[in-house]
Amino acid sequence: MRFFILFIVFISFFDMFSQLPIMSTYAKGLGAGAAFIGIIVGMYSFSNMIGNMLAGYYIDRKRGKTILMIGLGLCGAILFLYPFAVTPVQLLGIRFLHGFISGFIVPAAFTMIANRSESGAQGKSMAITGAAVGIAAIAGPAFGGIAGSGNVQTVFIVNGILMLLTAAAVPFFIPKQGVSGGSSEKKAANHSGRTVSSLMIFSFIGAFSLMFAQGVLAYMLPLQVEMLQFSSSASGTLLSTFGITAICIFLLPTNKLYDKYKPFHLMTLGMSVIGFALLLLSNSTSLLMLYVSMVIYGLGFAWLFPSISALLIQQTAREVRGRAFGYFYAFFSLGSVAGSAITGALTVSFKSGFLIAACLLFGNVLWMSLYNIWKNPPNMV
Repeated sequence: MRFFILFIVFISFFDMFSQLPIMSTYAKGLGAGAAFIGIIVGMYSFSNMIGNMLAGYYIDRKRGKTILMIGLGLCGAILFLYPFAVTPVQLLGIRFLHGFISGFIVPAAFTMIANRSESGAQGKSMAITGAAVGIAAIAGPAFGGIAGSGNVQTVFIVNGILMLLTAAAVPFFIPKQGVSGGSSEKKAANHSGRTVSSLMIFSFIGAFSLMFAQGVLAYMLPLQVEMLQFSSSASGTLLSTFGITAICIFLLPTNKLYDKYKPFHLMTLGMSVIGFALLLLSNSTSLLMLYVSMVIYGLGFAWLFPSISALLIQQTAREVRGRAFGYFYAFFSLGSVAGSAITGALTVSFKSGFLIAACLLFGNVLWMSLYNIWKNPPNMV
């Protein structure tokens, strides 16, 4: 069952990442202008955020198995609508539906994984889940670029088939009792309401900060590579470098560190390391330094992603965990949109864009650390 849920996580992110290399050109081919192309591309994240926020209530009330089966099935059906779009407005509507329905799948999958994680091993569990996301982040764009170069509709059809087949397999691989089953863990009710609230906010801020940096990186790194007159393929290999680094940390025995150290400390460490990597990127003029920066970025990502997820798990009771993960991934979507949109709107250079993202990360680390010291909450985990 656990492997199957990890596969669902992989398929969901693979679907999203595989469309990154093709959506702009697909929209342009339908006659969309530059501004409208940006709206079409961003619509997925916008509606995904809405779906994330609504998903939690249904996950907690109607159980994640049903959400996964319906969500995967509808998402697969929507993917088959893409080839029928003949105008930019139709494509925009399909993107809205696609992002909205997809917003239900990931919170449901992560909630089920969290509820089945052994007490004291949530960090390692989230690290392994992060590896599934990382593999999708590497394989998705590669598939989209290769398949889309021949016939862009192939990407939608293949993803649609995968979604429908996975939806059909849900009843066989996820038993009825599996959704709410799992080992016991300390209830968040043991903590004061104020402490739970502050730590959950820290997790949300960590998610926003991570994806803000990702948004800036996705927007600025290709511009930096182009300005430094390196091969256009360097952008892809640089992004793969950080992904491979993170996956190695997730899957190697180093993943034991996630349950040895407190999630809050690993979270602030990861944010600081990513901030440092962004500072290096802003001053990198050689390909070697770019690769070194991306390896460091991958280390920070590897420490940050599982720790913010583990922090959320340890501070929420099972009965409300679906809602917690729903809002958690809404902050993911918001950060991704804000990172690229803000730096794009300011029309800043890649150096200034990386500095803005680094300042956001360091600023959040500073105020959260000071707040933690000031409050000194008991039972900090």
